[in-house]
Amino acid sequence: MLRRSPSQYRDDCSRPHDSRVRPPAQLRRAETRPQLRLGPIAFWIVTGTLVVLAVWTIITGTYFAFREDVLAKLIARHAEMQFAYEDRIAELRAQIDRFSSRQLIDQEAYEKKLEQILRRQAALESRASALNGLGDITGAIRQPARGGSSGEPRANAPKPARDKGAMVIPLDRGSDSRTGILAKSAGGVGGAIERLLASLDRLEKRQAAMVGSMAENYDAKARRIRGVLAELGLDLGKPSGDGAVGGPFVPAHMTKEAPGFEPQLNRIQTARAQIARITRTLGTLPVRKPVDGDIELQSGFGVRTDPFLGTPAMHTGLDLHGETGDPVRATADGTVVAAGWSGGYGRVVDIDHHNGLSTRYAHLSSIDVRVGQSIKSGQIVGKIGSTGRSTGPHLHYETRLKGEPVDPQKFLRAAERLDGTL
Repeated sequence: MLRRSPSQYRDDCSRPHDSRVRPPAQLRRAETRPQLRLGPIAFWIVTGTLVVLAVWTIITGTYFAFREDVLAKLIARHAEMQFAYEDRIAELRAQIDRFSSRQLIDQEAYEKKLEQILRRQAALESRASALNGLGDITGAIRQPARGGSSGEPRANAPKPARDKGAMVIPLDRGSDSRTGILAKSAGGVGGAIERLLASLDRLEKRQAAMVGSMAENYDAKARRIRGVLAELGLDLGKPSGDGAVGGPFVPAHMTKEAPGFEPQLNRIQTARAQIARITRTLGTLPVRKPVDGDIELQSGFGVRTDPFLGTPAMHTGLDLHGETGDPVRATADGTVVAAGWSGGYGRVVDIDHHNGLSTRYAHLSSIDVRVGQSIKSGQIVGKIGSTGRSTGPHLHYETRLKGEPVDPQKFLRAAERLDGTL
């Protein structure tokens, strides 16, 4: 504690009294020191810093308080995203597997269709070969054009695949656009195959219709010939000895692609065989005219008045007008069995045509054949004359069936009916 001197004490007493308490000198000296004052900018900087520190303190405290929950949520979110990606990958793999299976199924379907096309093509070629074997009818069949009228193939004509490998479509697992392109390509191949199958269907239908029409024509022709021969009293239902046939019975194989083709073809072959046999027989039927030019009938077959006696008499042939020396021709193939003079017939030629048929040419002025000679239809056997019991130049022509005279006009009319049939 500071001590005051007596002089200081007197001075204090002599001064006017101040009731205020004065601090010590040391304190007064402390109060007179300079003070720190802050400007507005510094104030706001300090304030902002304090606010940031406060916020950071709050966030840090919150983080440490809720750190476990945040980590758990982040881990759960990550796991959820991982599961979602795995599910998406599994779905894509399933789609790829389904597409691969579909492609495999489509490939098998294409191969089956291609095999069907090849099988049907082979059947068409086999049937075409069978039609070619018919010989005389295939030349009149116009083959269907493969292209346009110029003979070149059509630009949009479907073409078969070169091999099975060409139909394998590669699968790109990572490109949806490539998958779409491949699907379009597969659709294009499938469309081409379908168009080719439709074309084969139309070809088979046309072929079947054509064969059916030919079968009807041959059946009608065979029926017409059989009807004519039946009117002549001839039965050609059984094959002759010259055309003997036989062999073991083997059932015919009918294809599924065109079940109506083989029966129609069999009808054609049967009718052609009958017509061929009948044609060979017709070569021995007296259906040709025995004289050249138009026939001028002077006396018909049957009962008439005898030109010499004037009484009814049976005329067993036809008297055909002609001039002396006009050629007389054989009306069918055969063998001469008589050639010479025969009573009222004068000079006569008899020809045996087999099948019980024979023809006679009488009143000839000359004979150009000999007994035993083979004669062809249309061959000259003599000349018209007036030998024997005759009133003038003419040809007496007879046809006989099993020795009995029949009207020759039946055979001549049959020739007119068969004209254009054979």
